Amino acid sequence: MKAHHLQIQDKKNVAIVYRIHTDRAVKTAFAVTHWLKKHHYEVFTAPEQKKITGTQLMKSARDFRKIALVVVLGGDGTYLRAVRLMQENQVPILGFNMGTLGYLAHHPADKVIETLEKTLKSGMCVQNRARLQVTVLRKGKKTGRTFTALNDAVLERGSNSQLIHVAIKLNDTHVHEVKADGFILSTPTGSTAYNLAAGGPILDPEVRSFVITPVAPHSLTHRPLVVPNTKTIKLKMESLQARLVIDGEKVLDVKKGDELKIEKAEIDHQLVIAKNHNDYNLLKKKLLFGSKS
Repeated sequence: MKAHHLQIQDKKNVAIVYRIHTDRAVKTAFAVTHWLKKHHYEVFTAPEQKKITGTQLMKSARDFRKIALVVVLGGDGTYLRAVRLMQENQVPILGFNMGTLGYLAHHPADKVIETLEKTLKSGMCVQNRARLQVTVLRKGKKTGRTFTALNDAVLERGSNSQLIHVAIKLNDTHVHEVKADGFILSTPTGSTAYNLAAGGPILDPEVRSFVITPVAPHSLTHRPLVVPNTKTIKLKMESLQARLVIDGEKVLDVKKGDELKIEKAEIDHQLVIAKNHNDYNLLKKKLLFGSKS
């Protein structure tokens, strides 16, 4: 999705999500809080974290409705946790890398205050990123809540030694049946994560598609499949069991006869980027894309 100029709303509320077991992230969370309060912002600690001194502790995803900006201090795992905590609330996320890769949380950790100030003064851009929505149907009925993923939804074997066997449909049109160790359903954002490691293609963030990538398929003729995100993908379980993982978090066990319905989520994610941001430069920097060995 094309980036556009970020205008912070009149709401002067900022939430912080930080990696609680990393000293640098904890110390930076205190420094960010101090700076924000000095500049008359209300600061909130996101749910499921230890409250940062001087902030208000958010109790649920509903509290994100009053937030203008979320600051993430950690790695990509912390970033994805922030996305999960927000659920269906669309709030721009400014992520700082205090982990290893830092592909989503890509802003440098030594420029936190400088970058934060620029963001709050409308000196940054926001890039909308498509998410996917997964509904699990059992005997044609929903099993519970609907899941959304920024990176990917994965069917994995877990402790089961047998291959996963699924039948794939697009808009109720049968495509084929595949046996594999697992299946990755990835967004363009997630295409550089597990999907790439499994041999799937890199999708430009502006591509309006998802990719279905089998993990170690039983047949060499079964390759990754790129499909428009306007279509509904259905994966029907033909094997006994599997495990559904959303953005790295196990959410549900599925069994024979269950059907996964995958669609584009209504609400996009908002990633805060610099005005001169280039996705391919980030690929080169983080993943050594196109480098000569």
